[in-house]
Amino acid sequence: MAAPNADGLQALLSTLQNSFETKIILSIINLLDELLSAGTDRRVHYLISKGGSEALLQAFVNTASSISPDYNVLLPLLHLLAKVGHRDRKVGEKAEKVGAVLLTLSLLKQNVEHARRAAACLWVLRVFCSSASAAALLGENQCLDAVFKLISPNATKNTRTVKAAVDAFAGLLRSKANGRRAAAKGYVSGLLRLYEDWHHREVDHTRVTICRALLHCLNQAINTSAANAALLADGGLGLLFRTTQACLDNEKLLPLVEPAVQLMRKCYPKSSIPITSEWSTHVFPLPSGSPMARNTVPETQDEDLEEDNEDDNESSNDHMLLRRMLVLILSGNNPNGHKSEEGAQETPTEVSSTLPPLLVSLGDRKDDDQEINLDKLRAQSEPDRPCDQLGQYARLCSELHHDFQDLDSRSERKASADGQDPVANGCNFEAEKCNIFRPESCLNEERTLRSLCVLQESQTPHEGSEKLCFLNEPPQASGFHGSCLRKHDMVAKLLEKYRTHPPHHSLYSVPHDSHIYTGAAATRTKSVAGYSVMAFPDYWGHLPPQIQEPMVVRQPNIQRKKIFEDIQRFICPDELINKIVFDLEDPSPQASDLSNSLQFFSGFESGNLRKAIRVRRNEYDLILNSDVNSSENHQWFYFEVSGMESAVCYRFNIINCEKANSQFNYGMQPVLFSVREALEGRPYWVRIGSEICYYRNHYCPFQGPRGSSYYTLTFSMIFKHSEDVCYLAYHYPYTYSALQNHLKILQESVDSRKIFFQQQTLCSTIGGNSCPVVTITACPTSHSWTHLHQLHNRPYVVLTARVHPGESNASWVMKGSLEFLCSDDPVAEALREIYIFKIIPMLNPDGVVNGSSRCALSGEDLNRQWKKPDPNLSPTIYHAKGLLSYLSSTGRSPLVFCDYHGHSRKKNVFLYGCSVKETLWYSGSVINTATLKEDTGYHTIAKVLSQLAPAFSLNSCSYVVEKSRESTARVVVWREMGVHRSYTMESTYNGCNQGIYKDMQLGTRELEEMGAHFCASLLSLRRNSVLCNAKLMHHATALLDLEVNPPDHSSQKSFEDDEPPCSETIEYCGNYYLKHSGDELDSEINDNVSSSEEEDEKDEEDDNDDDKEIDCLIRHCSVVNDNSCPEQNKGKTFPPPLPCNRNIEVAYTCMSDNSWTQLTSLLSRVYPILK
Repeated sequence: MAAPNADGLQALLSTLQNSFETKIILSIINLLDELLSAGTDRRVHYLISKGGSEALLQAFVNTASSISPDYNVLLPLLHLLAKVGHRDRKVGEKAEKVGAVLLTLSLLKQNVEHARRAAACLWVLRVFCSSASAAALLGENQCLDAVFKLISPNATKNTRTVKAAVDAFAGLLRSKANGRRAAAKGYVSGLLRLYEDWHHREVDHTRVTICRALLHCLNQAINTSAANAALLADGGLGLLFRTTQACLDNEKLLPLVEPAVQLMRKCYPKSSIPITSEWSTHVFPLPSGSPMARNTVPETQDEDLEEDNEDDNESSNDHMLLRRMLVLILSGNNPNGHKSEEGAQETPTEVSSTLPPLLVSLGDRKDDDQEINLDKLRAQSEPDRPCDQLGQYARLCSELHHDFQDLDSRSERKASADGQDPVANGCNFEAEKCNIFRPESCLNEERTLRSLCVLQESQTPHEGSEKLCFLNEPPQASGFHGSCLRKHDMVAKLLEKYRTHPPHHSLYSVPHDSHIYTGAAATRTKSVAGYSVMAFPDYWGHLPPQIQEPMVVRQPNIQRKKIFEDIQRFICPDELINKIVFDLEDPSPQASDLSNSLQFFSGFESGNLRKAIRVRRNEYDLILNSDVNSSENHQWFYFEVSGMESAVCYRFNIINCEKANSQFNYGMQPVLFSVREALEGRPYWVRIGSEICYYRNHYCPFQGPRGSSYYTLTFSMIFKHSEDVCYLAYHYPYTYSALQNHLKILQESVDSRKIFFQQQTLCSTIGGNSCPVVTITACPTSHSWTHLHQLHNRPYVVLTARVHPGESNASWVMKGSLEFLCSDDPVAEALREIYIFKIIPMLNPDGVVNGSSRCALSGEDLNRQWKKPDPNLSPTIYHAKGLLSYLSSTGRSPLVFCDYHGHSRKKNVFLYGCSVKETLWYSGSVINTATLKEDTGYHTIAKVLSQLAPAFSLNSCSYVVEKSRESTARVVVWREMGVHRSYTMESTYNGCNQGIYKDMQLGTRELEEMGAHFCASLLSLRRNSVLCNAKLMHHATALLDLEVNPPDHSSQKSFEDDEPPCSETIEYCGNYYLKHSGDELDSEINDNVSSSEEEDEKDEEDDNDDDKEIDCLIRHCSVVNDNSCPEQNKGKTFPPPLPCNRNIEVAYTCMSDNSWTQLTSLLSRVYPILK
């Protein structure tokens, strides 16, 4: 039947709303029902938009308000109102306005004996409860009591009404006031008993649907603390656990498992992490006089945004400002210049009153984050410092002032000064040429082995070298807090055992002291905790993984298994050990606690583990340390574990993760390094772990947004060796000391006659570590003015990395770039001849050294400080921007700027760039972009990489500029320095879902390869400069012939996770029952329509027969047992029997036990609620 036009529909609705004629109303209802049933939800929403809900509500009020309502009209009207109202989010508010809410409740109370009418009223009440105010109004008028009486256990008849009553009760519980009423009246316990009773029935579809509805009802109830407490006090968690376990063995009951699991997770008692404070155990005093806050409001960090900002914590602005306030208090600076009251605890609200007003709204920021103001997109910010202060950065561009007069003699003097031949010492320093166009051969093991040899040699004690720090000696780090370090007997034993049989004799020729594994490099590195111990993998060295490791296949329902184990902690607390075996705040646990336990340690560079608790025999809860001067950012972990047994499965739970999702749910594994394996000749970091999942737990932050929670990363593993020492990490570690040694190796290995390699110090960090900056370019072939002029005219390429210390994968990519640029590859030679590379390989050394995940010692994200960096709190950013500003002021703005990052929630490697047009396209702006002129050359590198690098994903790239990213390096360099090719390159921690690396986890070899490929792609920007190089053309024809096409301008929201929903729900707030409740409601209503009045009449006749049987039985019992009844009842007239249960208690006083058994058996069949 064709739908009427808009005028016709409005005429129908107007007639329905105003007519009192039964036939007319019934005809319109049937017509509307036919129209809506034949179409999709679009028709229903169209009807709602034309006032359909209001018309139905008014017609209902008109019909139901009469003295004798005509149910031939009222019943179909209720059915249609339920169908339409379920899709109208404001139907509850509309019903309140016309007085339909309490009118429906009155009808329900009048029709409790009529199943079809009661069901229809219940459905309408359910949809009205979409409004919390309507639900509260019903609760105030005893609707909870009326509805709960209709929910009977083990009913064999009128199950449709029972189901409708459960759904309506759940709707009422949307109001927290009703939740408290339900808890006070014992309805929560009643719902538990009802669920248990229905659960033990014979399996059929009705049982399953009612059980699911009861679970939904409980889920709604425990939104209030009173109801949650009532459920726990009544043993609800144990009951749900037992019934859910029973469901696992019955396929027909499996639909109950997931809702029950989510309910158990939700009602599990919330608690704080078992630590004294969320604030880091490491406190660093900030420089005196540091400003309290920035002019910009701290951006909230959203999980669907770039540069791993999906990894940021969704903290409120108040909480972020509180954090800054406390950092300054710790440093001795009061932001207002007033002395704070001793012992006063300021809440975020109190603190925010002393801070600049909040300028952004958390709730609205996500929807309008795209910058659509064309003037702001194009505007260049004012310089953050006077131009006369930029001259200091000329020292970092010495290549422009170098005369290269000592080209011929430099290497000879260097060789004579060293006085050693590297090959004579057993190390082959010759670098093998690397063909970057073969993905598997970016770097080779020989070069890495050579790095290991030099690393060890640089840390071997020589005469006159700095004294090595023994493990049993206290650290001597001036200005920093000390840390109690212990001698490691197990490492000593292993080193002693393998003393005469070191692996790779020609490479590991350095004698190993069994009492130490630390060197001068570690003592020079300054940390807040005074670390002077180097982790064994850094001391010994390691090779890239031998083979590329596949992503682990997630086992079905593994998260459910882990959650069941977690719930058993609450149900069976006597089975737990709960002993602290490691604690940074108390570094000397009792020896008895460690006798048969794993032993943990993280007091070394880049280490992060705050506390370890032995929960069960082979299960440990691990707590990560916050970033220094912070209470947030828990992702990076790196710790030592020993005392294990082989062939035993251990479970590790990191319980204070913060991100809403992780690649650990999609095949990623942690990495492990075994000391014993290394000493046996296999010094590899390997991916390890099974039964890996990442999900929300019951731990809550001490402070922060209401409802926030932590997440658990859990994994199990079997150690290969007993009595081993192993290291576990989030990703392949790359420490500050490793960077220093790597730069030293590169500087010693390059041919200084061909390569200008210069390492300088950009600045010192606030922690006292130097931030290196490296310059790489080709030396001029001669001293002629032409060659020197060609060098001076080379454009700059600026590369940076590791602004976020937990993104160690960015350092491996940078390592690949550095090694490739220093190699003899023809493409690398050409790149050096046409570019000058300025490389800052580690922008946040302090964070890396101290094992932070995101922030510097100031407690702030350095990648949010580029707009107006503070020279005292963010010196590396301040001077990195100063260097870029200096280049820009001299007319040498970089041709390319790229900041290397890591991404924890996406696969592959990809770029983020900046484009005015694409930002406007993506935001849906009405601005005509056809008239805007923009150089599309920013796509070139991504297009080249998509054909060159197997790990690179073009589809994941984006060039959208967002308001919340205005202070990042990428946007600031693009906007202020005019660098059109300003990028962030994100590398996954996991692996790829495309190309030859599909379903494989990336190792350090592939990450280094990506760094080389990025550099090689730069050649495509200067094609004309290399066309005459025949040797290069032989090796790089494919690169130079790549066709760079303009983009298709298809906007992609690539800031979001590119993963499908996890197979198991990470959160537990979602309500699984509601997913199909709309379709279920329509089906139930249609069944109610199709049932005939004769069925109701038959049910009523059956009920009357049963009532007569009860009456007869009661009379018989009262007569037969009159002589045996209690003395006080003799001679009294028995009340006339009623067709309900009101006089059963009276009758009981005159019954024998046998008679009462007969009666209760009959009552349980007819009136189940009395059982």
